[in-house]
Amino acid sequence: MNRRNFIRLSATACAALHLSPALAEDSASIRLTLRPDRHGNKIAADFTGLSYESAQLGNPNFFAGDNAGLIGFVRRLGAQGILRIGGNTSEYCYWAPDPAKISSQQAPTVVNPDQGHKAPPPVNITPQAVRNLKDFLDATGWNLIYGLNMGTGTAEDAAAEAAYVNDVAGSKLIAFQLCNEPDLFFRNGIRKADYDAAQFNDEWKHYYDAIRARVPSAPFAGPDTAYNNSWLVPFAQRFKKEARFLSQHYYAEGPPTDPTMTIDRLLRPNPNLQKEFEGMQKTVHETGLPFRLAETNSCYSGGKPGVSDTFASALWAADLMYQLATAGGMGINFHGGGYGWYTPIAGTRDDGFLGRPIFYGMLMFSEAGTGQLIETQLEGIDKAPLLTAYALQSNGSMKAVVFNKNQDRRVRLTLNAGQPIQHAKALRLRAPRVDDTTDVTFGGAPVGANGTWSAAREETLQAQDGSITLDLPAASAALITMEEPSR
Repeated sequence: MNRRNFIRLSATACAALHLSPALAEDSASIRLTLRPDRHGNKIAADFTGLSYESAQLGNPNFFAGDNAGLIGFVRRLGAQGILRIGGNTSEYCYWAPDPAKISSQQAPTVVNPDQGHKAPPPVNITPQAVRNLKDFLDATGWNLIYGLNMGTGTAEDAAAEAAYVNDVAGSKLIAFQLCNEPDLFFRNGIRKADYDAAQFNDEWKHYYDAIRARVPSAPFAGPDTAYNNSWLVPFAQRFKKEARFLSQHYYAEGPPTDPTMTIDRLLRPNPNLQKEFEGMQKTVHETGLPFRLAETNSCYSGGKPGVSDTFASALWAADLMYQLATAGGMGINFHGGGYGWYTPIAGTRDDGFLGRPIFYGMLMFSEAGTGQLIETQLEGIDKAPLLTAYALQSNGSMKAVVFNKNQDRRVRLTLNAGQPIQHAKALRLRAPRVDDTTDVTFGGAPVGANGTWSAAREETLQAQDGSITLDLPAASAALITMEEPSR
């Protein structure tokens, strides 16, 4: 066993015994200062979201009001949230208002995230699937982004489907999206090689007009591009009066066949994300439209085993949520479904559901709560460059969320709250190894059946003159809650 692994395993063993080991050689002392007088963006109650393939509606019983297992997991992520129906398969799903005329309705038990390698089988969506979806939304308290088929469908069929969805979903529907990743249409054969943003905008307007003729109040979002800011800007400029918000996708890695797509890469800053945020902020500033990452995850084409299904994905996902909120995004939808490598909730109605490691990162975000972000300042970060920290005022308390994504060093964190503290406590997000796929806990407890969870271990932190000290093992995170003295 090499020296670095020995230190990491020793630190894990000490943590399991509730000890605070003396700082080892592979360690760093970092100072975090909170500035409660300097406000950032607000995190809305429906910031969190999930994304599923449209083909999942081919099985009307999946999103249904009596699917207690899935409902429990979704509600664990928040009393409010947004379910997005779309993905690659949305371009191959067809509205079937009369199920009796369907010769062979496909009803897949569960649909994994589409890998985008070839055209998926066509799937019929029936009125029953939409009605059951509404029951599911009522049971979870979540709202809906609904994808329509502009890729291989017709404007008339899209208008008919939109009219029914609008009538059934009512106020639960926050937006229709007319397609999925149109900037990649030329790659998958849906459009010719010269298909560009101008052609897309004209086509989008044609579908928009057809739907609005049937449903004058129908809400829309777009362009739902894969990554291309050069498509985002002209869409926003042309349709800033027609769209409620802008949507785009982001994947941290890919393709999964590339051996350089690793845990180490996932946990490091991604220049592509910063470019996307810059485009988002510029467009939001120019148009006044809010922005949502309507589909995201760790590695495109369905994820990568040994990366997307590991504890590293929990640290990555929660950190991404705070990065987006800090940059001004209105929300995020993690793509998944079935037994996909990166899906937050894996399983079927028959076999039951479980939370993959990424679910625990989303759970941590949920437990931190919504509220007002405040400024944070880190000193000594060069000693642990993959440490990130965020803070917010939520439900009458101040909270800090700290991620030690360094795999080779622990951090002794000294936190100055910028105000007096009476009580402080911490919940830890951890696993025995960064590549662990099963033994993840938050607050010392795993997520149980139907999404049940409660903290089993809440650490009391000593506060003195507004400061606390916390040791963070390598590849771990902590949620710190601080209460002001009673007045």
